[in-house]
Amino acid sequence: MTTVTIEVDGKSLPAQAGEMLICVTDRNDIYIPRFCYHEKLSIAANCRMCLVEVENAPKPMPACATPVMDGMKVFTRSKYAQTAQQGTMEFLLINHPLDCPVCDQGGECPLQDQAMDYGSDDSRFLEKKRSLPSHDIGPLIATEMTRCIHCTRCVRFGEEVAGVVELGAPGRGEHMQIGTFLNRSIDSEVSGNMIDLCPVGALTSKPYRFAARSWELQNHPGISPHDCLGTNINIQTLRDQVERVLPIDNPEINQCWLADRDRYSYEAVNSEQRLTQPMIKDGRKWREVDWETAINHATAGITTVLNSGSGNDIGKGIGGLAAASSTLEEFYLLQKLIRNMGSDNVDHRLQQCDFRDDNIAPRFPASEIQIQHYNNLAAVLLVGSNIRKEQPLLALRLRDGCNKKGTKISAINPVDFDFNFDTVESDVAAGGQMVRSLATQAAHVAQIKSAELPFDIKKIADSNPGFEQTANNLVAAGENGLIIIGALAQQHTDASLLKAISQWICDTTGCKLAVLGCANSAAGWIAQCVPGDNGMNAGQMLGQNGSAGLRCFILLGTEPELDSIDGKSALATLNKAEFVVQISAFKSASVMKYADVLLPMAAFTESAGTYINCEGRIQNAKVAVTPKGEARPGWKILRVMGNFLELNGFEQITIDDVTEEINLTDITPSCRLVELQFHPTLSSGEKSTPDLMESDSLIRVVDMPMYRAEVTLRHARALQQTADNPPPAAGLNPATASRLQLNDGNRVKVQNQSGSATLELRTNDRLAENCVYVPAGFMETTDLGRHVRVTVKKIE
Repeated sequence: MTTVTIEVDGKSLPAQAGEMLICVTDRNDIYIPRFCYHEKLSIAANCRMCLVEVENAPKPMPACATPVMDGMKVFTRSKYAQTAQQGTMEFLLINHPLDCPVCDQGGECPLQDQAMDYGSDDSRFLEKKRSLPSHDIGPLIATEMTRCIHCTRCVRFGEEVAGVVELGAPGRGEHMQIGTFLNRSIDSEVSGNMIDLCPVGALTSKPYRFAARSWELQNHPGISPHDCLGTNINIQTLRDQVERVLPIDNPEINQCWLADRDRYSYEAVNSEQRLTQPMIKDGRKWREVDWETAINHATAGITTVLNSGSGNDIGKGIGGLAAASSTLEEFYLLQKLIRNMGSDNVDHRLQQCDFRDDNIAPRFPASEIQIQHYNNLAAVLLVGSNIRKEQPLLALRLRDGCNKKGTKISAINPVDFDFNFDTVESDVAAGGQMVRSLATQAAHVAQIKSAELPFDIKKIADSNPGFEQTANNLVAAGENGLIIIGALAQQHTDASLLKAISQWICDTTGCKLAVLGCANSAAGWIAQCVPGDNGMNAGQMLGQNGSAGLRCFILLGTEPELDSIDGKSALATLNKAEFVVQISAFKSASVMKYADVLLPMAAFTESAGTYINCEGRIQNAKVAVTPKGEARPGWKILRVMGNFLELNGFEQITIDDVTEEINLTDITPSCRLVELQFHPTLSSGEKSTPDLMESDSLIRVVDMPMYRAEVTLRHARALQQTADNPPPAAGLNPATASRLQLNDGNRVKVQNQSGSATLELRTNDRLAENCVYVPAGFMETTDLGRHVRVTVKKIE
């Protein structure tokens, strides 16, 4: 780029030829007012608030749309420029209502601020102001469209960043209106960013509506516990209560964006379902008790189970399970508590069912490419990943790379997901066919690179291959290529095989690998909250695949019947357990049936802790509000339980004392297996092939919907009302539904050898034929367990 010199208000400034004037002034801390301009959006130049004087120009020029030239002289504070800016402000206020006292944007409103600087104390406009209806566009965003100044930031955000065109601007002049098409709701998983972008009070947060004034709020920097990025958030509180959550700009992680999951999950903190007092089960009745009584009851029950063992079996009947959103310190003290009792049964991977590569696993699931470089990749292969819903902010970066850098993205998924970016190839492969499809890509790579294909991959690969462009793109990309192992792949029956094949492709092509774990799972691995050589993994503890399960559980922030993919086995195992200690911020009907003690834990806004993201970045969150009622931070509860059980190593006073015990050296992100092991496929009977046409048997496609994946999200009221959290239903491809003589809206019975679920049928042409989609995370579908083969029958 050619460097030029311009003069702004008498000051000489360097600039890049062709860049917009407003970029130069922002970089040099010279403020120019604006409404429609935003550095992450395209240039619209429709508000005209940034008009400035440019020497020899015939009229005022918009700084956001004026490219700089060598020798240009600009005046931002001249009488000529100020007159133009004042004229623009007068036009903007013609139809704007004077309702600042009742507007949630008051106190942090750019229009309000700039009206003070550039507006007049009276109006020459005596005609009737325009008034517009405010439509209901969903549970997250409230509208007052009479306040809209037509900056179109929200429209451009949807089109350019979110990749979902949900808002438009039909009409011209004063008849122009911003609105959704056919008055539909806004359903994007990052829709809340429109609130931050809106420079007036036209779009505001519906859960925050009339809750507080901006100048009353206290700011507390925090870390989101819901994704593997470690999104930076600003927790705003009033009178010791969380009122809203905003993004903190971090170019290396979340930029200036925030997923709705992170923005609105705070509602759960103030939920009526909060557990605020210790409780113990007395016979069949629950009663509230003080902390000492509850801890004594918990340790007595645990001790009884421990004492009933003998010899080498002491402690083996007890296990601990933690939510993936737990902090590093909570993970560490839970595993320390369990191991000090003589057991290695501890885990946080409740959504996983294939653990065969544990002995060769890396230190933690990671991304070998830094988050900030996801925009610059040449080729990406998504394996079992609906990344738009699993990691919404990473999906925005991939979309940005696709649009600006030409990133070629391919996918192998059980569903043809509606991504917010274009894919060059998308192979819809359910069950064992996903393994076959990935193995076929490995065969393509071997052919292109003249490499020896391992026999274990060769025998799986399709003899009649297709989708060859994906392999060509990965080979051409080399080190600038990436294979992403998503949540669906990690939940797969052959997850270990999918990871091994992906690693072989990366080794052969030079591409990078990313295993995007759930929430803070990287910290769970680093804190060793995974079973040792003699321990049971989460699936074994919860009775999956014929395992006997355990006699005693300590549950940390998790409801296994909903958090596990195999909810039926989890619920059955917990119901027959001799003693269950539940440490949680919430109480639910299912938990109160199997638990014996409920210990109230502080929510993520009420407790300090450490989060480690997928690139190994360590970030610390501080306390924003006092815990509700008698709730206490999870690490303190575990420490006190260790004291009452008279175990060594539980003398920590502060959370820093806990952190110092943990080995945080050498956490360079690598998700490579220590050695390649191609385990036999367990899903060979799950292929979606034409021979199934002769049978009523279907393959169940299962995932964990984004707002059902953890207990906090399940108690966030507004998120539960969104389109991304529909009631559980049975999804069928229209062709499959027709073959089974079923119609959209029918009540059907989905049945397998575990149990059955009665659901409404929804046809979806993005599903593969001979498959049925039934989500986990709902009590209505828990009875189906993990078994893949199901039948679907109409209920007459």
